[in-house]
Amino acid sequence: MADVKSLTRTKKRMKDKTLVLGAIDIGGTKIASGLVSTSGRLLFQAHLETPEAGGIEAAEAVVSLVLQLQAEARKRQLEVGAIGLCVPGLVNPASGLVWAPNIKDWKDFRLLPYLQKKLDCPFSAVSDRTAYVEGEAWRGAARGKKNVIYLAVGTGIGAGIIVDGRVIHGQSDLAGAAGWLALNPEFKASYQKTGCFEAEAGGRALYQQSKEFIRQHPELFSRRQRCQFEPAKNPVEVLCEAARAGQPEAVKIVSKIQNFLAMGVANLVSLFNPEMIVLGGGLFKSADLFFEPVKKNFKLWAQPLAAKEVEIVLSSLGQEAALLGCARLVLSLLNDPEQVGEDRKRKKSDRKEKYLSRR
Repeated sequence: MADVKSLTRTKKRMKDKTLVLGAIDIGGTKIASGLVSTSGRLLFQAHLETPEAGGIEAAEAVVSLVLQLQAEARKRQLEVGAIGLCVPGLVNPASGLVWAPNIKDWKDFRLLPYLQKKLDCPFSAVSDRTAYVEGEAWRGAARGKKNVIYLAVGTGIGAGIIVDGRVIHGQSDLAGAAGWLALNPEFKASYQKTGCFEAEAGGRALYQQSKEFIRQHPELFSRRQRCQFEPAKNPVEVLCEAARAGQPEAVKIVSKIQNFLAMGVANLVSLFNPEMIVLGGGLFKSADLFFEPVKKNFKLWAQPLAAKEVEIVLSSLGQEAALLGCARLVLSLLNDPEQVGEDRKRKKSDRKEKYLSRR
């Protein structure tokens, strides 16, 4: 969502100043911000913790970061042309409403209308899945690719999907909800909330299994004998170290997650026939345990011809992918503001047709 009039005013102000773009990556625990050049270079970054109260307080935190970006730009004699945001959830581009389950009271929250009242700057918002894949396709591992998927495996699992150069959003911005891939014929209660793939292979699942592993194996941390692993570390790190050392139960847990990841990647390869799949998120920081095995084993499950064509790589941008993706998307709006109006007209027409069809 963006305001055409606001975009036009901004372009007029740009004539005598160098244009830069603002980017805001809103997460459940942290909100990151950045100034980005029109060529895709990060000039400045800042962040703050996401207020636990959520709601208006979280929106005010975004306002604070935007003001900081604008002040930083003025110091450098630059002009912030527009602000791109991404949220960990869904975005309604016609209304500016967002749904972010990890942020309290952000269910159908009027984020963009709120920001437009507070700030004199055009805004656009997308899901974080979209931002990640756009960032990698613009300045990352998938630079220049027309058919690419970014699979993020962090606390949850989601996929940004570009097909023939265009991001797929779906009817309600739900395309890419890869955590809901059905990979196990035995349905478990835990699947109801997050989906099968995420419940079995997401970061939250790995964390819980790591804590349980430590609880069930106190002998590994006995002070009476030489301690094999450091219990004060993050539980996931403890599990990964144990798996590398060949501890049978740890190896079993890691192998199970490897298999689910391989199946998930294979399904995406078979469905979309991408040139490249970029793997990112906290899980793949342990590349030896999760990236290399997945890269090797997905072929067992994938459509053979598509498996031969696809390249599986690690993200080259990390968290910066989201900021660059936000900037790239809002840059396209500045370059073609009339398209914003056309999109809005089309959405209004679609809503009218749906209403008439129900009568």
